[in-house]
Amino acid sequence: MSKRGYAASKKLLTGLIGAPIAHSASPAMHERAAEALGLRGHYQLIEVAGADATGLSLMLEGVRRLGFAGVNVTYPYKEAVVPLLDELAPGASAMGAVNTVVVRDNRLIGHNTDTTGFARAVAPLLAPAGNAVAVIGAGGVGKAIAFALASLEVTDLRIFDSEPARAEKLAALLTRHGGARVAGSVKDALDGATGLVNGTPVGMLPNRDTPVPAALLRENLWVADAVYSPLITPLLAAAQAKGARIMTGRELAIYQAADAFELFTGLAPSTEVMGEAFDEVMAARSSAYHAA
Repeated sequence: MSKRGYAASKKLLTGLIGAPIAHSASPAMHERAAEALGLRGHYQLIEVAGADATGLSLMLEGVRRLGFAGVNVTYPYKEAVVPLLDELAPGASAMGAVNTVVVRDNRLIGHNTDTTGFARAVAPLLAPAGNAVAVIGAGGVGKAIAFALASLEVTDLRIFDSEPARAEKLAALLTRHGGARVAGSVKDALDGATGLVNGTPVGMLPNRDTPVPAALLRENLWVADAVYSPLITPLLAAAQAKGARIMTGRELAIYQAADAFELFTGLAPSTEVMGEAFDEVMAARSSAYHAA
């Protein structure tokens, strides 16, 4: 739909497919951004666990037919939706993972704003040269993070996944974008690294584990986590204790949402407004958690 179309209708229907997603800050961010632009936005959580290809196809067909401008896609469906779409943007096609599906002329088009969002978020942490970054996790988010780092000319990427075949597949995809190597262990990935990114859901509430033993963390390392619930994950708390610089999942959450909103509408949202909405959600969640 064109910018004029949205301005005339004042209505915007978007949503999120995944599981579990009750914790998502996306409804607040998207609806607040729409309101600031004079739109009446509704962002629908579509939580379905264990969906197979048929189930996902039915959900996507509903998105196509029910007036959605598009939907976001999160764990565990970022790779599973790829073959079910009509078209892929070049970035999403290269990595085989989608987090944003836009409805355009009755066609479902897949994009990946995790990549563009993470690139915007992580850029201030990178040194002018000589970056060696360990990426833990080679699933949908891990792929997006690795491609984002490659786009920022990080040529020393170390990929570790508990399923080695997934890490090998991602490393093979990255050979056209600067290259990466598969690490045999988390320790191997961190050897001589300047940065570390958790691209797994480990540490997301109610899980309180960490993908990296605290003994492997050190002061001369920056550590980023894609998880934002909680904002300070066990990994980030351990990194802080070692004196490392950290980046929470806040910036990735806001920037990927802003890029998705622009794809849905053709309108650039305020990241400040989206950030305020995100912070309010997190503050309310923290109060509820401590009151429990």
